[in-house]
Order: sequence, then structure tokens, then C-alpha cells
Amino acid sequence: MKPCIMTLSGHDPCGGAGIQADIEAIVSQGCQAVSVITCLTVQDSCGVQRVEPVAGELIRAQALTVLAERPVAAFKIGLLASMDSLQAVLEVLQQHPTIPVVFDPVLASGGGQRFGVLALHRAFYEQLLPHVSLLTPNVPEVLQLAGEPAHSETAALQLLQTGCANVLVTGTHAPSEQVENSWYAEGQLQYVWPWQRLPHTYHGSGCTLAAACAAQLGKGVATFTALASAQAYAWQALQQGAPVGACQALPERFYWVDKAGS
Repeated sequence: MKPCIMTLSGHDPCGGAGIQADIEAIVSQGCQAVSVITCLTVQDSCGVQRVEPVAGELIRAQALTVLAERPVAAFKIGLLASMDSLQAVLEVLQQHPTIPVVFDPVLASGGGQRFGVLALHRAFYEQLLPHVSLLTPNVPEVLQLAGEPAHSETAALQLLQTGCANVLVTGTHAPSEQVENSWYAEGQLQYVWPWQRLPHTYHGSGCTLAAACAAQLGKGVATFTALASAQAYAWQALQQGAPVGACQALPERFYWVDKAGS
């Protein structure tokens, strides 16, 4: 059987991010996807108008029902918009401590709308990160989670001290000619991948990368190779993506299907 990856994230009705993005990325890595919806949203490629968290009891029931029936090889966690949601997810993780956990800390939308409050983000730091195998923040997110230190490297190293095993900081928001993604583990910088900076801004890029990472880790791939493979996939999906509405471009996560068909 293909490895089964569970994504716990929000529903995006425009299909660019959240559960839809995760499922497409997981399937593209040769895995099966099962999903737990943590919140409903009203949004398009320009931004988020409304977020309605799903009750923690329902999040817990969704996850545990699937986990009771079939083995899950990795968790991918996305948007958690309430303390109730976080506590439900924590209970699931605590009951399955050997399953790798990839956390994409969605603190704001691509359009700039912030999710959650400071107390919730602090709870991510204190309660969730000790369970996380891989954290995939962008530069603003890593700084915010760590309490706004001066540098993203300082922030990443601080987050490792929580018990989080690996931090991959994506450099799309940094003012550099290339996008540099930096991997931190075991108390130090391990590797930096440079990628050509693409012309658009994208809705769902972080979801795509984190879900691909979860799938690779769920397949048992070593961390360096998993991160490299997931980044290559995500870059291709962005490179072949395009605007479909008024604002951000959407990744083409099934670009490989067109190649196979040709």
C-alpha cells in the first residue's frame, strides 16, 4: 500500500491552499491523502474574508476515526485558528507520538490577513513545537514564533530548543536575488538551497512545500533528501503555476501529469 499522509488544515474554497493543496501535493509524491478539516474559510486569490474554526471535538473525531482504521505514515498540520483546535490536534499527536509531524505555521494569509492571536501563537511555541519533526516557516513566521529576534537564523535556532527536530526557513520574503531556503537541525545550520526567484506571488506555496515534505518523510526518505525532493517539486509547481483570478497565482501541483501525458 502507498503510505497514508494525514493533513489537518483549513478548507480553501478557491483551491489554492489548505486541504486541497495538501491533497494534490501528497498524491503527487506517490502517497495517499486523508484529511481533517480544522476550519472553514471564505477566501479567494486576493485574501481571506472569514475564518470559522471547526470545533475541537469534531477535529479530534475526524482524526481518531481514520487512525483507528488505518496506519498513517506522517501528519501535516496547517491552519489552526483557535485554542480549541490546537488542543484537539495536540491530543491526537500525544496518542500517536511515533508518527512524524510537519507543521506549516500559517500565521497570515498571502494577502496579509493575520490568523489567530498572540496567545495562540505562543501556544504553538510552548505546546505544539515539542511534537514537531519539521517546521516550515517563512522569514516573517519564524521571527514571529520566536518572539521577533533580529535575525531568522537566531529565531530558527531558538525554535530548535523547544524540541522541534528540524526547521526549514523559506526565503521568499527575504530581499535577496535568489530564494534561499535554510535547513537547521541539531543546533546549527545544516544546508542552504538556492532557488531562482519566480515572478509571481503565490497562493498555497507553503502548503505545497510542507505537504510534499510530509509525504517524503512518510515514505521513509532521509531528511536531507526529503527536503531537497519536496523543494524541487514545489518550485516546479510554482514555476508552472499561473494567476487564475485577480491576484495571486496558484501552483500547478499536477504539472507532472501533463508531462506524463505528452
